Amino acid sequence: MPDVQQVADRQIITAIDEHGELYPIGKLDAHLRNVPHLAVSVFLFNQGRLLMQQRADGKYHSGGLWANTCCSHPGWQESLTDCAERRLMEEVGCQKTLTGFGMIEYQAAVGNMFENETAHCFVGYMHDPALPIGFNTDEVHALRWQTLEQLRTDIHLCPEEYSPWLRIYMQEHFELIANVAYPTNTAVPARTAET
Repeated sequence: MPDVQQVADRQIITAIDEHGELYPIGKLDAHLRNVPHLAVSVFLFNQGRLLMQQRADGKYHSGGLWANTCCSHPGWQESLTDCAERRLMEEVGCQKTLTGFGMIEYQAAVGNMFENETAHCFVGYMHDPALPIGFNTDEVHALRWQTLEQLRTDIHLCPEEYSPWLRIYMQEHFELIANVAYPTNTAVPARTAET
């Protein structure tokens, strides 16, 4: 069975050219050459607490670091929503209907690679406070629930324990995420990447 690195080597994702046009590119190539590309970022909440994942050590970058529920890249001609829901199931073992609530553009160095993401954010809610037990250990080392306030404090105290994108999210886009922490808040549809 191929490991996470081998899968990343073969995956074709959706890049964005200087005119905003979409085109296919290898996932690893996009990250090595700092090419702008589409991403999805999922936030699953239970009573205002965010389901956090500690990335598996074998991930092609940022292994062992804590991140939001899951992040990924839509395959070429895959919709953003389909990608977010697929990866939530593949990584965390949760099948949820997700709702788009915003977009975050960011760049960050991750080792010898680069994140150059247009991340479309999705939210879902769990009514059961139990942590999912069917997560994919090739992708995820551990899960935990954490309030956004505590997360922001922890990132301030120990930034090296968190993925670069999560630090950016909490430092620069806290209100966007906090506004959807409870299901009574209104989420808005995300743009699709269908071509």
